Amino acid sequence: MMVPVALLLLGALTAVVAPRSLARADWRDREPVVALWVWQCVVVAVLLCCALSMTLSAAAAWDAVRAYLFASAPRAVVDAYALGTAGPWAAATAIALALGGVWTLAMLVREVLRARTRRRRRRTELLVRAPLLPGEESEADRLVVLEGERPDAWWLSGPAPRLVVTTAALRRLKGRQLDALLAHEQGHDRARHHWLLHCSAALAGGFPQVPVFAAFRDEMHRLVELAADDMASRRFGRRTTALALVELNEDRGVFGPSPAPGAQLRERVDRLLTPADRLPAVHRLRLTAAGALVPVVPCLVALVPGLHALG
Repeated sequence: MMVPVALLLLGALTAVVAPRSLARADWRDREPVVALWVWQCVVVAVLLCCALSMTLSAAAAWDAVRAYLFASAPRAVVDAYALGTAGPWAAATAIALALGGVWTLAMLVREVLRARTRRRRRRTELLVRAPLLPGEESEADRLVVLEGERPDAWWLSGPAPRLVVTTAALRRLKGRQLDALLAHEQGHDRARHHWLLHCSAALAGGFPQVPVFAAFRDEMHRLVELAADDMASRRFGRRTTALALVELNEDRGVFGPSPAPGAQLRERVDRLLTPADRLPAVHRLRLTAAGALVPVVPCLVALVPGLHALG
């Protein structure tokens, strides 16, 4: 009964090795969409290792689970897993991993509910500051302009998505810079980046002692911005998109000699103004395929004894 242990070891190895390999990769900023995909595959592989280990441990601990899981399997397959030789640790492992899964789901639900509460509060505040005019029946696709001395803009997602900008931002944004800003925010919405942020925040908040989840959260926040910058720059140009970022954030000390701690805007602007060449299409395809294979490995490890018995 070594498969659950092997899966846990594989999950730990993936959680340690994969983030370090991705941190050393020089293609992440050049291909943020591919990097987002690979990161998701890594985290799914880690979670899959835990889920499969939990399932096989539960099958080893309880006959009812074993009968259900191997209901249609030949006797040789059941014997290959040696489920009857498991010690008392099998039940403890299954319960611990199941509690971890329930905790993960609870953290995700909490994160989604918090996001909805924030969005509902901002919509209420926005309706007070910018109510619907007579004759307006829908809030969808509205560009809402608020009086404000500080340049600011944000995308309010939901069933009626809107771009909210202040008058100070409108005075600063020139030409097609407002269009680039709108394209950036729409890129977030169309790619459903908020779900990536919710999931990464739930894992990092629920398991703060697991470094891979903290790295996943940090990279999601960084990569989704790069991906949205690329979406905007393809339509309106890199220079226009970079100038829009500068105009909106110049007064916040981000671009000074001592930028604000944690600010990534300077790096984003530099990346837009001095772009590196994209990877060849074949290279992008190989990276995408390699990422997709990462979650397949735990499945193969879990199936090896059964496949060997059938063979």
